[in-house]
Amino acid sequence: MCGNHGVVVPDAMAKLRKAESAEEFFQILGVAYDPQVVNVARLHILKRMGEYLSGDELDGIPDMIAVARCKSVLERAYEEFVASSPLEKRVFKVLKEAVEPKAPKNFVPLDDLK
Repeated sequence: MCGNHGVVVPDAMAKLRKAESAEEFFQILGVAYDPQVVNVARLHILKRMGEYLSGDELDGIPDMIAVARCKSVLERAYEEFVASSPLEKRVFKVLKEAVEPKAPKNFVPLDDLK
């Protein structure tokens, strides 16, 4: 497991806004992670975290509370992908559409065209 084992980085919210990798999110928020899980599902985890945070207004609340919320949500999103694969969770539209039933195409025989 990697991460700084529960230690949140000072000025975490400012650093999260500048983070460039999934690993940085885990390190800043002090969330332990398995690099193999993150290598497979990094975008899915961050997308799910964003979905969970959508609607939450983090600006204007104390950093300590915002960081705690972000940490909780990252842990929740990460655990989803420890327990199942990105294909099972289908976070991204392209994966969702891959399993949706296709509408039948209207077939017109060539002989019917005049």
